[in-house]
Amino acid sequence: MKNPLYAILTAITILVLTGCGGGNSSPQIFSTSILSDPAFDGDIELTLPNTYTIIQGMSPSVQSVLAGVDPLTTHEFRAFLDFPLGGAGGVPSNAIIDSATLAINIRSIQTDFSSIPILIDLVSFQPPTLLATDFNRSFLAYTRILPPVSQADVGHNIVIDVTSLMEETQFRGLPDFQVRILNDFGTSPGLIEINNTTGINRPYLAPLLTVTYH
Repeated sequence: MKNPLYAILTAITILVLTGCGGGNSSPQIFSTSILSDPAFDGDIELTLPNTYTIIQGMSPSVQSVLAGVDPLTTHEFRAFLDFPLGGAGGVPSNAIIDSATLAINIRSIQTDFSSIPILIDLVSFQPPTLLATDFNRSFLAYTRILPPVSQADVGHNIVIDVTSLMEETQFRGLPDFQVRILNDFGTSPGLIEINNTTGINRPYLAPLLTVTYH
């Protein structure tokens, strides 16, 4: 007759191995898409040395943000986008990032060149009210839009790999994924207009962050 204690321990071991998939289970993968927050999206314009104009908050009269250098006035614009990560449909603070992309719709461009090189900076403007100092705020990580934005992109969505920026956001425990979009200097300047409509087409045209994590 078998030892009753041995039988109990064997049964427990089987249950544990079954629950753990025998040690070969893969982590469950999740994916979420987050529209930017129209109340905090905006841009900052440098008109003269140390003179800034801030526009924040999308509305029926403000349906886009600007990034780059206006070839007519030489004023520089830097766009800011805010993606809240908390709550339902967000990204848990303990999530491990597998990939992340940022999709933006190009409404128009102005340039004397064939394309406009654009940088995407990870920044943290907390609280999310834009200040003049955010124009030159130190970035936490950055990437580039590749290939550079051209006339062929007008009216279309372009998708940028921002995995490294999202990983840095998680590492720092930031409550929002916030980026600054600007001209990559030392190359051909130009101005891009990014669609940020508050109308019925917002789910299709507004900036969208898509994150896959486990």
